[in-house]
This record gives sequence, C-alpha cells and structure tokens, in this order.
Amino acid sequence: MRAELESRFFLLMLVVVTLAFGWVLEPLWGAVFWACALSVIFYPLQQWLLVHVSARRGRMALVTLLCSVLVVVLPLLAIGASFVQEGISFYDRLQSGEVDPAKMIDAVKSAFPAVVSTLHDFGINTDNLRQKLSDFAMTTSKVLASEMLAIGQNAAGLFLNIALMLYLAFFLLRDGPKLLHLLVEALPLGDEREHLLFAKFAEVTRATVKGNLVVALVQGTLGGIIFYLLDIPAPVLWGVVMTFLSLLPAIGAALVWLPVALYLYATGQWQQATVLMVYGATVIGLADNMLRPLLVGRDTKLPDYVVLFSTIGGISLFGINGFVLGPLVAALFMVFWQIFMTEFNQRSSS
Repeated sequence: MRAELESRFFLLMLVVVTLAFGWVLEPLWGAVFWACALSVIFYPLQQWLLVHVSARRGRMALVTLLCSVLVVVLPLLAIGASFVQEGISFYDRLQSGEVDPAKMIDAVKSAFPAVVSTLHDFGINTDNLRQKLSDFAMTTSKVLASEMLAIGQNAAGLFLNIALMLYLAFFLLRDGPKLLHLLVEALPLGDEREHLLFAKFAEVTRATVKGNLVVALVQGTLGGIIFYLLDIPAPVLWGVVMTFLSLLPAIGAALVWLPVALYLYATGQWQQATVLMVYGATVIGLADNMLRPLLVGRDTKLPDYVVLFSTIGGISLFGINGFVLGPLVAALFMVFWQIFMTEFNQRSSS
C-alpha cells in the first residue's frame, strides 16, 4: 500500500516538475522550437559530414551549424531588414496621402459597376466597405510600423534568441542520437511506437520547414520581381508579404497580386494588369502547384486539403510557428490513429 502511494506521489511530482520546467522555458519556447527544427533539417548534412569528412561529432556539428546560418539565418535576417525599411516607407506614404486606399476603392467601384450592384444584392454596403477598408489599411500600417519600431528597439532581444537557438542547435546536432535514446527510454509508449513517432516528427518538420519556406521564398521573389518590373510601389514590401502569405497553400500570394491586378484594370492600366494577371496565374501559381506537392505533400504523406487546413489552423493558434506545428500535429494525429487501428485489428483478429 505504501509503495503504491509513493509511486503515485512520485508520478504526480514528476508531472508537476515537468510542467514547471516547461513554464520556465516558456519565454524561450520559440528559440527551443526552431533549434529543434534546424537540427532536424540539417541532421542529414551532419551525418554526411561524419562519414565523408571527419568522425568528430563536435567539429562536424559546428560546420553544420555554420552552413545553417549561411543558408537560412542570414538570408532571413536580410529579408526582415528590407521588410522593415519598406514597411516604414509605405506607412509614410499613407500618412502623406501619396497612397490613398479610399481613392483606390473608388476607382475599382467606378470601373466595375456590376461588382458594386452584385454586392448590393447581397446586402453589402460598398460605402461602408470603402470606409472600413480605408480605416483597416491605416490601422494595419500604423500597427505594422509600431511593431517594426519595437522590433528595432528590441534588436538585442532578437539577437539573443537567435544566439540561444544556435547554441541549443549545436548540442542537438552533436548529441542527437544520445538524446533520442534517452527519450525512447523515458517515454512509456513502447520502443517501436516511439521510433515511428520520432521518425514522423523529423519527416514532417523537415518537409514543412524546407518545403514551405522554399515555396514561399520562390513565390515572394517572383512576386517582388514582377512588381518591380511593372513599377508598382514598394515591391520589396509586397514581395515579403507574398512570402509570408505563401505559407498558406493554394491561396497565399494571390491575396496580394490579384487585388493589385484588379486595381490596375480599374485605373486603365490594361497592359500592366494583363501582364500581372497572366504572370500571377501561371508563373507564381505554377510555382505553388508544382513545388508544394513535391516538397511538402509527398514527404509528409498528407493530403493537400489536410496540409491546407492544418496550416491555417496552426498559424491562427501559434502564429508564424504554426505553419510547422499545424501539419506536425495533423501528421502525429494520423500516425496515432494508424497505430491504434493496426493494433486493434490485430487484437480483434487474434
């Protein structure tokens, strides 16, 4: 009786201490998550270096980490800096009246009266819509500018998180097999199940981060290039916005280039509008339709609609980290149910 009570109390304290440790790490959760993601993504490179260059895990972990900095961290910091500069410039244009969302909406209304009448048939007041969209643009740009200023002022905190991420990633790369063995020993799920779950975690994380980032960067770059060639204001800003929106499968980048094309039609810039419409539907759209199934759907073995809904849900719950966490949760959900159905059927047949 006493031994059973001691075991239950120990398990209770184990849960409490684990939750407390998670609470302590909560401010650094983003750094911990991305350290795990970096180590998972670049672990194959680490293994290749160990086989072909040197068997010293510490040195090869450092080389792998430097490669991740050159390939991922520095380019993202450069894109972020450009986004901050363009965003502040765009906010200044809104404040000075050089860019007026209300005038843009009026131009679209006058050019497409059929759309206005259709909206009225559905009970949508276009005058209120015009004011709301104008207010939304001003409010969003103001919040964006203030957030950018806050990020600039807290640059030390940002670089501290990056340093902690890279520091932890080094040890995860160096000691990955040992840590995985400890987790397998600690978790009471059965070794076979645990190896399957960890393999799925690595597979989905690698596919979603690598695949979604590649697709997003390609679409954002293509969008920024066509905006620059068509002399559309703030091409870098809109290119980065398209990069972020491209994390949403199928619909992301079109949320930017399609309204711009409609506005160009409304203002009589038919040639530019047609070029943008054709380019967006073919070049930008095909980049999504061709690359995403190859880089994301095939590796995660998730249907496209599951990837879409889990990505949107993950981003709404977890912010930018959700584009990885959403599909990851969906994949683990399917793996758990696959294990359950397989074992249940085996028990039923026996």
